[in-house]
Amino acid sequence: MSGSTLDQLLEMGFDKSRAELAVKKSDGLPDAMDWLEKTQDTPLDELLEEEESGTNIQKVDDGTVALSLVCNDCGKKFRSQGEAEFHANKSGHADFAESTEQIAPLSEEEKKQRLEELRERVKAKRAGQAAIDKEEQKRNEQIKRKATKESQEMKEELQRKEQMKEAAKKRQEKIDEMEAKKRIKAKIEADKEERRRKAEDAKAAREGRAVPVAAAPTPAPAPARPAATHNEARLRLQTSGGNVMKTLPADTTLFEVAQLLESENGLTVTKFVQNFPRKIFEGNLDLGKTLKEAGLVPSAALIVQ
Repeated sequence: MSGSTLDQLLEMGFDKSRAELAVKKSDGLPDAMDWLEKTQDTPLDELLEEEESGTNIQKVDDGTVALSLVCNDCGKKFRSQGEAEFHANKSGHADFAESTEQIAPLSEEEKKQRLEELRERVKAKRAGQAAIDKEEQKRNEQIKRKATKESQEMKEELQRKEQMKEAAKKRQEKIDEMEAKKRIKAKIEADKEERRRKAEDAKAAREGRAVPVAAAPTPAPAPARPAATHNEARLRLQTSGGNVMKTLPADTTLFEVAQLLESENGLTVTKFVQNFPRKIFEGNLDLGKTLKEAGLVPSAALIVQ
């Protein structure tokens, strides 16, 4: 019977060492499954140590045949030492004695019913654990997706800032190049005027004319400072959470401003309103304008809606 019980336990997927210990500590398959269920969270080493220490069982008087065991702590009777040890592990009771009272064995029908109940409990427990594992996997996937999304958003934000910096750098390089060309042109004009004056002085000397006294040279007018190009726009953005101050390149689009508010302030922007002069910027056409095209340079106040 023990061999058959062990085989059945192994077929059900129980660990061999625990199954062998369960067979020793129980009377039949139902008891073995019950014992395994009750001790599933107890380390195997601890169970083996308890097995070696044994249970304290008082012997009956000499010459009397013990037919059962009784727990002196609670009065419960057991057919075998394995059942008594199982009770001791489950209840913590340690005081047992042999008894001459015989306990009727379980009928085949009772054994079958009990076995079926134990199988259902094992099945339900495994199903519950599977549901817990599935929920845990779902949570892990959600955490992973959230982390991936946040990482992607940070990457896109860094790329956007780099693009804005690169655009500002190119605009400044273009302005510097224009200034350099103007300075070179002014120098060329001054050199031409100086050569013309020297040529006139030499001609007057050859013809015996008095060299005209050159009027005090009018200093070449300094290159006119270019009109302010206003490469940046200072914006005061009135939101539901208070005012937000931003200084952005003039070629930043209103759509990019809306995206910036969404990423940094969690706002959903549908339109911008300017009170003086009264203007409303909404829709793809308006939001596609740069701050310069929208007349918001060098500074402006907008209501965010």
